[in-house]
Amino acid sequence: MTSPGGREGLRASLQRLAIALLGMLQLRLELLGNEVEVEKLRILRLLLLALASMFCAVLALLLLVALITLWLWELRLGVLGAFTALFVLASWLAWRTLRQQVKQAESPFSASLGELREDLRRLRRSAGHAATPD
Repeated sequence: MTSPGGREGLRASLQRLAIALLGMLQLRLELLGNEVEVEKLRILRLLLLALASMFCAVLALLLLVALITLWLWELRLGVLGAFTALFVLASWLAWRTLRQQVKQAESPFSASLGELREDLRRLRRSAGHAATPD
């Protein structure tokens, strides 16, 4: 028969294990929350910068086209055609660059996933040690 002291030792050990696991889970969830917040702010900042940049660029280009068209009034159709081709090319280059930037971005939650993998590796290693008698 098991002694009452043995049960208390097992119970205390299980409680410590549960506390440790809950502590690890809490830490991982806090890290995940931080990463979500950082990613959200980064995306918002990128969108606002892109919007401001596009607005200013479009306004400047429209004014430039109007200036050159008025300056070269006799060649207005050629000037407008050339600027249209230039804007199409610039738009295509910007789109290509944007796609490259999206592909190069670090995957979200990589730190959390790395920590969870490390926790799982440690738990498997300690479970392997506990299963083998010394």
